[in-house]
Amino acid sequence: MSNRLFQGVIHQMHSAIDRVIGVINDAGSVIACSELSMIGEVRAQAKEEMAYTTDATVVEGYTYQHIGNGASPEFMVFVEGEDKSAEKYAAILSISLANIKDFYDEKSDKSSFIKNIIMDNILPSDIYAKSKELHFDGNESRVVLLARFYTRGDVLPFDVIQNMFPDKSKDFVISTAEQDIVIVKSLEPDTTSQDVEQLAQNICDTISSEFYCKVGIGIGTIVENIKDLARSYKEAQIAIEVGKVFESEKEIISYENLGIGRLIYQLPTTLCEMFLTEVFKHGSLETLDKETLQTIQVFFDNNLNVSETSRKLFVHRNTLVYRLEKIRKITGLDLREFDHAITFKVALMVKRYLTSKPIKF
Repeated sequence: MSNRLFQGVIHQMHSAIDRVIGVINDAGSVIACSELSMIGEVRAQAKEEMAYTTDATVVEGYTYQHIGNGASPEFMVFVEGEDKSAEKYAAILSISLANIKDFYDEKSDKSSFIKNIIMDNILPSDIYAKSKELHFDGNESRVVLLARFYTRGDVLPFDVIQNMFPDKSKDFVISTAEQDIVIVKSLEPDTTSQDVEQLAQNICDTISSEFYCKVGIGIGTIVENIKDLARSYKEAQIAIEVGKVFESEKEIISYENLGIGRLIYQLPTTLCEMFLTEVFKHGSLETLDKETLQTIQVFFDNNLNVSETSRKLFVHRNTLVYRLEKIRKITGLDLREFDHAITFKVALMVKRYLTSKPIKF
């Protein structure tokens, strides 16, 4: 339990209760008090007196009351005075702080529960039991977003991201690694993938404007059951890693939009090397210069349209045809033919994959 949380409540209530009020822990130490100089004091006698009763007790000019109804309460409130008003104030403080503590503990338990799910630290059979215990809706639509910060700073902008999701009973912001923050977002039934991507864009814009650091966001698929959050998290991880290889210029990568890159990413490197050897048996990919590779990329971007590509490259149509013919002679692949173009496109992606040496999951 956060001592700062208790201190915040004590500070606010002191204006309504014109007496010294505070909280002690099970060791008898004052952990929150309206008189800051008293924090850290040890009240051993009060601890001993309260160990055998659940009623309000007066000790050395202060009235004490347990917080909560547990068999061994962890905290006690105290109010200056031995009169009925002191007892009444102690009861009010006890009830208020008990409710706040229960809410805080439940929120903390829910966050830990969600973290255990996405990290695969809980058995599937235990998920349903824990969901029921925490009054958690297990069949609500949710999605996992992974924000990875590539610019190292002293601290991650965790609080900023958390403040973007005020409904802390449904949305969870969790730190999972030194440079990673995970957002588990509850969704309305009609939420689309485009809506989730817009949410990710809002996060990127906020981080960029306030912290001036580079961030990438991977988006998993929307899931309808809480047990599938682990899958959505892994998809968000893969989206980050695959996007770093094939879509390095993009800030936001959705698992659903990875396409063939997702398949290539899961292939063994030996199989990829064998594929490249077979495709470029007439000539090595390395023999193509930078200008030729740029021509190929623009040709692909314009759907193999010679006229449109020549306009984008600011070259004559015949010049482009000459370059494509040169590529055919070197590689044996005529990019004007659809099947050859597909093979070459995949080969370029495989080559990029091998060069990047990505981390496997």
